[in-house]
Amino acid sequence: MKSKVYLTREITPEKVVELYRALGVALPGRVAVKVHSGEKGNQNFLRPEFWRPMVETVKGTVVECNTAYASGGVRDHTESHWKLLEEHGWTRYFHVDLMDAQGPDLIWPIPQGKVLRENHLGRNMVNYDSMLVLAHFKGHPMGGYGGALKQLSIGCASRAGKALIHSAGKTDDRYETWKRHADFVAFPEAMADAAMSVVEHFQGKLAFVNVMKNLSVDCGCCAVAEDP
Repeated sequence: MKSKVYLTREITPEKVVELYRALGVALPGRVAVKVHSGEKGNQNFLRPEFWRPMVETVKGTVVECNTAYASGGVRDHTESHWKLLEEHGWTRYFHVDLMDAQGPDLIWPIPQGKVLRENHLGRNMVNYDSMLVLAHFKGHPMGGYGGALKQLSIGCASRAGKALIHSAGKTDDRYETWKRHADFVAFPEAMADAAMSVVEHFQGKLAFVNVMKNLSVDCGCCAVAEDP
């Protein structure tokens, strides 16, 4: 069944809420709100002030996971990631859950996966009944672009899970994955496999909002991205 898609050219926090309500999706129980919190130095990520009315509408918890960078960036370790979440203002406005701050990871099988056979995720994912994916739609050096699918896959994966996706299942070692990085075909296929496991877990209790604002060729993961 094809999804209904609603569009607006007016990019404001209020319009985000209006479009969400147009979806007619009820997100029950504890709602995980997946955002991109922005790498240190990145100038283009969408700030918590922009997302605040939407997160408050669903009474959600902002969720993130650590990154798999072998070097560079500060979101690859829990302590420095928490500090950055505070610096960027996320903890000022919201309850925030760094889902893989404590192990062990969740490991979900993907029996129908084209590239991956399992997905490694932040263990706290099971604490939520539904998910709202708030995606900053922009470019990405390997995926071509980053949006809702990347939030479901890379965004929900633990460090080991991110390594598996980036290497198309070859390794869960973040120091090895950059030597064995997937090509431009296998990487998005691995993302699709990982995203599928999250979609199946929530069984329709999902909603997606993509915002094309500060539209750069670079991801919010980049310490200094190209200007929009």
